[in-house]
Amino acid sequence: MQIHDYTFLFGIGLFFAFMDAFGIGANDVANSFATSVGSGSISMAQALIIACFCEFGGAFLLGANTTETIKGGIVETKLYATNPEILMLTMVCALIGSSTWVLFASSRGWPVSTTHAIVGAICGAGISAFGVDGIQWSGITKIVLSWVISPVAAGLVCSIFFLFTKYVVLNHSDSFRRGLIAIPAYFGVAITINIFYIIFKGAPKSDLQKKAIGIPVAIAVGTGAVVFAWCLIFLSPFLRRKIQDNEDLKWYHMFYTPFVGTRTKAPVHQEEVAQVDGKNEKLDSSVDVEVEGQANPSLVKLDEADKKQSLAKRIFTRALAGLNHDISSGEDKHTVAAHANATKFDNDTERLFSAVQVITACFTSFAHGSNDVANAIGPLATIYYIWEHADINVAKAPVPVWILAFGGVAIDLGLMTYGYHVMRTLGNKVTYMSPTRGFSAEMGTSITILTCSKLALPVSSTHCITGATTAIGLLSGGGFKSLNWRLLLGVFAGWVATLPAAGLTSGLIFAFVSRSPQLL
Repeated sequence: MQIHDYTFLFGIGLFFAFMDAFGIGANDVANSFATSVGSGSISMAQALIIACFCEFGGAFLLGANTTETIKGGIVETKLYATNPEILMLTMVCALIGSSTWVLFASSRGWPVSTTHAIVGAICGAGISAFGVDGIQWSGITKIVLSWVISPVAAGLVCSIFFLFTKYVVLNHSDSFRRGLIAIPAYFGVAITINIFYIIFKGAPKSDLQKKAIGIPVAIAVGTGAVVFAWCLIFLSPFLRRKIQDNEDLKWYHMFYTPFVGTRTKAPVHQEEVAQVDGKNEKLDSSVDVEVEGQANPSLVKLDEADKKQSLAKRIFTRALAGLNHDISSGEDKHTVAAHANATKFDNDTERLFSAVQVITACFTSFAHGSNDVANAIGPLATIYYIWEHADINVAKAPVPVWILAFGGVAIDLGLMTYGYHVMRTLGNKVTYMSPTRGFSAEMGTSITILTCSKLALPVSSTHCITGATTAIGLLSGGGFKSLNWRLLLGVFAGWVATLPAAGLTSGLIFAFVSRSPQLL
């Protein structure tokens, strides 16, 4: 092979790497945000804004570590020494198998593991190329063990946060006052833990780093202390006045709350009640009502305006349609039963934790971007390196910056256009989700992902968030009855099917392409 041979393979790999990253956004990122959107702490549009910055930031800044495992820690690269182009083909087939399965599962609303998919797909293509000797089974064992350990670890960490919150704050007679004290502490802890991991994980692997672990600890603790003090002085009074006193405060008032005078009470949204088909319907006063079969004038005008839209605008509207989908759980009897058995706490106290859940959602998203972007760009980095250098020494080759950015953009697009399918499944259907529960689940998930990512273990964020959500359900007051076991069993079945489905697809494609007749 010569440098820049098989450019068509590089082009095909580029396309399917984009589709795989798109599927990661639609599936993995969506299930990462499901607890936040399901609990009502953030909207779909706000989740997208967070993802655009945090997912891209995690992928761009810290995504290279786990990429090393995916691109060179699964197949026996030495077997491809005389034919580097075969390793290119192996990774292209892996991307095709992985992206096909992940996109299919996302269209059905199945929260599957994209890590399972890409590892299974690489194994399938590798076995098709060289049999069982083509796989580094020691590396596979470490990865599979991380899949088992990660949901348990996320569930345990999540349980610590939720149980402390439940017994120290939520069960107290004056839970709101205790919540005001707890919020600054949680903000400080969240910032400290995540800043430490970001600095420690992102630092270069050198002797200086090993000797100077106290530096990231000091920076993280100092930052956490500053955030704690700011929350105690500014954020807690802001939340008390806005939630308990119902003052008409704007978001920017939290930065100088002690200097803001008493505000009037927030206006109550006025609604009309109209009789439609024998039912009382609450409607905004600005909305026209359809009565006795007459067309709604507002809807007629909107329909006419839609017809006049340009083709480009209609395509743009369709592309952003995912932001407007309702992911509420609906009337499924299993979901209703799970919700009915969960203990409900003071509403005002729960609203307090919406603020801290936004922060944990940001860190969960950042952690996910740093870990799961490797599922798509790991194989692409291998393909690009071979195309650029015509050799197989890919294991320690640096990942180009443009590939990290490429994966980050594709992830954001996947969440924006297709993520609502999986969010609908995990948003509120597994168990009753509130801000305190969502905050605990996200803290457990982000800490677990960042820890495993630092150890270069490509764990499944799906496993982590599902393990944390399951732990929340078990601790929600009704025990096993607080969980929708029918849905959970379906999720588990999807996990089991992912690896063989992606592996079989990629293996068959590799066998078909590599063994096809050739013109001599």
